Amino acid sequence: MNPELLLACWGMMTLMVVLPGPDWAYIISAGLRDRSIVPSLAGILVGYLAAVAAVAVGVGAAVSALPGLLVALTFAAAGYLAWLGVRVLLQPPAVAAVSGPAEAEVSAAAASVDRPWLRLVQGAGVSGLNPKGLLVLVVLLPQFTDAAGAWPVPVQLTVLGLIFVGSCALVYSVVGVSARAVLRARPTALNVVSRVSGGAMVVLAGVLVVEQVSHLAS
Repeated sequence: MNPELLLACWGMMTLMVVLPGPDWAYIISAGLRDRSIVPSLAGILVGYLAAVAAVAVGVGAAVSALPGLLVALTFAAAGYLAWLGVRVLLQPPAVAAVSGPAEAEVSAAAASVDRPWLRLVQGAGVSGLNPKGLLVLVVLLPQFTDAAGAWPVPVQLTVLGLIFVGSCALVYSVVGVSARAVLRARPTALNVVSRVSGGAMVVLAGVLVVEQVSHLAS
């Protein structure tokens, strides 16, 4: 692949990852709530890996050719985000943290140890239904492939998709660990940010619905 083209694509994908969205809200919530962000982060990456595999085998082209399917995915993502956001608002991670260090540790450990599979599944749902991620993989990546290149287009899409997943792993690891290190030491700020992250999920869900409705009405 052309190194310059590859670098340009990496820059565009990293910019998309750095922009706050559903993934940010979810990983911040995981950083505040759980002993380890690994299950939640792994879930996000699994969701994107599944999307990369789907795009590489041609599902991305099918989704692009069927606007109704992308609309349905967007509404599904909005509903899922709203559900997660309401859960965070009703049961903010800060409740455990402000009740005392020992109780907070026990609560966080229980959440992480007892149901890591649930964190993984939720993370996969957030990224798998994230319209921003779908747009990157379905719309952006094909623009950086070269049909006349030495590598087949599916291989090029797979390589570019794995670079995107790698960028997600790096950025979201920093976000999740920072949320834990900085905010857990400040109960007041933790309470505010946990509620903001939950509210952000609900707001993002509303924005997705509004954008799709306006698009369909135009």
